[in-house]
Amino acid sequence: MKILLINGPNLNLLGNREPEIYGEKTLSDIEKEVTRLFESHSHELICFQSNYEGAIIDFLHNNLSADYTIINPGGLSHTSVSLRDALVGAAIPFIEVHISNIHAREEFRHQSYLSSIADGIIVGCGVDGYRLAAELILRRLGS
Repeated sequence: MKILLINGPNLNLLGNREPEIYGEKTLSDIEKEVTRLFESHSHELICFQSNYEGAIIDFLHNNLSADYTIINPGGLSHTSVSLRDALVGAAIPFIEVHISNIHAREEFRHQSYLSSIADGIIVGCGVDGYRLAAELILRRLGS
């Protein structure tokens, strides 16, 4: 099975950006942990991060054969109808992950354009949300 791990804008700054909200782990640390988990079940994980909406959409379009996706869209969750349309069009089931509790933050963060089409949503569990998403996917795939 092929799984995608997609991270949106500013998530490349994890470990440095507002550690009181996002923690100390870097995106590379997270990618390594999730990769090990999927590889231990003989699944391939392809990691991608971009600060550009179009690059994320192109990545999805170029990986339509994927079996599942974990996506932390960052700020794009609250603004991007195009990303939502790409996820619908790709028809790859996905888990939406947010490190912080977006519902306890500024009002504009309370709405996600992706949540209603996600297979699941993990919010406010810190970077452990990525591992939780991976474990959920493994269960759903019967691994």
